[in-house]
Amino acid sequence: MKAEHLSLHFGAKPLYEDCSFHFEDTDKVGVVGVNGSGKSTLFKIILGIEKLDNGHIELPGLRLGYLPQEIKINRSHDDITVWQYIAAARPVDELQEKLNSEYEKLARYPDSQAISNRIMKLQDLIDSYDMASFDYELLKIVEKMNLQALIDTPMKNLSGGQKSKVAFARVLFENAGLLLLDEPTNHLDVETKAFVANYLRNYKGMILTISHDADFLDTVTNKTLFLNKMTHKMKAYDGNYTAFRRKYAEEKAEQDRRITEQEREIRRIQEFVERARNAKRSNTALIRQGHVREKMLDRKLAELEIREQEYQHVVLNVSPSKQSGKTPLEVQNLTFHYDNKLPLFEKLSFMLTRGEKFLIVGENGIGKSTLLKLIVGQLKPDAGSVIYSQNTTIAYYAQEFEILNERETILDNVKSYDYSDTEMRSMLANFLFFDDDVYKKISVLSPGEKARVALCKILTKRANLIILDEPTNHFDPETQRLIGENFRDYSGTLMMVSHSPSFVEQIGITRMLILPSHEPNKPTFGIIKNYSHEQLEYYYYLNSDLV
Repeated sequence: MKAEHLSLHFGAKPLYEDCSFHFEDTDKVGVVGVNGSGKSTLFKIILGIEKLDNGHIELPGLRLGYLPQEIKINRSHDDITVWQYIAAARPVDELQEKLNSEYEKLARYPDSQAISNRIMKLQDLIDSYDMASFDYELLKIVEKMNLQALIDTPMKNLSGGQKSKVAFARVLFENAGLLLLDEPTNHLDVETKAFVANYLRNYKGMILTISHDADFLDTVTNKTLFLNKMTHKMKAYDGNYTAFRRKYAEEKAEQDRRITEQEREIRRIQEFVERARNAKRSNTALIRQGHVREKMLDRKLAELEIREQEYQHVVLNVSPSKQSGKTPLEVQNLTFHYDNKLPLFEKLSFMLTRGEKFLIVGENGIGKSTLLKLIVGQLKPDAGSVIYSQNTTIAYYAQEFEILNERETILDNVKSYDYSDTEMRSMLANFLFFDDDVYKKISVLSPGEKARVALCKILTKRANLIILDEPTNHFDPETQRLIGENFRDYSGTLMMVSHSPSFVEQIGITRMLILPSHEPNKPTFGIIKNYSHEQLEYYYYLNSDLV
């Protein structure tokens, strides 16, 4: 892949200015930069969805596989099974029919170069799907991504997390020459993420992956493409994300040292020029040297590098307006099932103590988000009850942004009677929405921007029980760190679902609820006390610590 002199503006605002980079056919590239730097737009340019103002990208003969950040399954696939959906990524039967038809045409017109060229292209495409490994690869991906129980399930019956997993499996099975993966680890459980990382690390083709998961990038990538929102430039670095961060920090430090030295030299020349200007007319030598130094000063000022401005980060203030009771939440004998499905929960009971940090874990599709929706009242249980103490106030962050109204503006979505418009706009500025940004409709925002609005909305409630469903999805590592620091110091009660071990560790989890797998030899419901980082990564092997 070779990109030369890429430039793109949205209105008067530049996104890229004269950017170039080059990667080899087997490189695994992490595409990084703060939200709004143009990472997803770069993918759309490669896919031909967006057009550049200037420049071009060369992709010689590479077949593309694409996993978007927001998974939307075409309604025409609603009634086909998961197995059929994944297998359709290699449409070999359809291509073979076309090839046979072209051979029949060639028999009638043996001298047709156009038909011969079409036959060659079709055969190359069929060969690229590697039919010899069709069944083996499909079975391996289905098994390792824990999709065996879903293979006969219609696509329309999948949860959001399951759809993400199935869409990812389809992209992996496609065996494309270039994979474009936009936040691929969102919604993946720990076990599946480990398989995917290993699979991609050994992938034969090229990969460009946008990810805010530093651990994932370190495991998979050997190159990093940094999109700088402040300078509108791109730069390719050798090495994974950690290597990039180190090299970038060294470059910044060297630039600061260089600029500091330039500024020091400029001050010395300015002082000399000032003395020469104030010298007596009889001191012709000093005046003459002053004129020389003035020209030198002009040159030094023209050569002075500009310090790169720091990108603004989200500012949080997480504090409850009042204290809850000692037991803000109690779940008693909760039972729930979806139509035509086995029960997800049967007689599930637990309670939260004021001030604790409570984590819910389990494989994709096991019911983590469903449990949160039952607790906040978006779903009704078959039996059992959810009891809040008298003073409990709740704020809920939904991973699919269900708490946002797509047709309304940012400002309308976060408005609260507790804040004036001026106070609300000030709070939105803390989440990097300035001036007329607040009048944008939610429907036009990127997932990262929607995440900021959703987080702002729940914090305006100043609740003493905050419920978070995958809160770090769509946020860059620095913002994840800031969120983690604030929730670590939160004095209320926190309940959350997260597949990010580093974020969970930062929060300071006190207890962990394991939801049961439907597979044999996996634990049933249990709460682990004395939580540790390793228990999150290996929770599905634990039995003896369940109480």
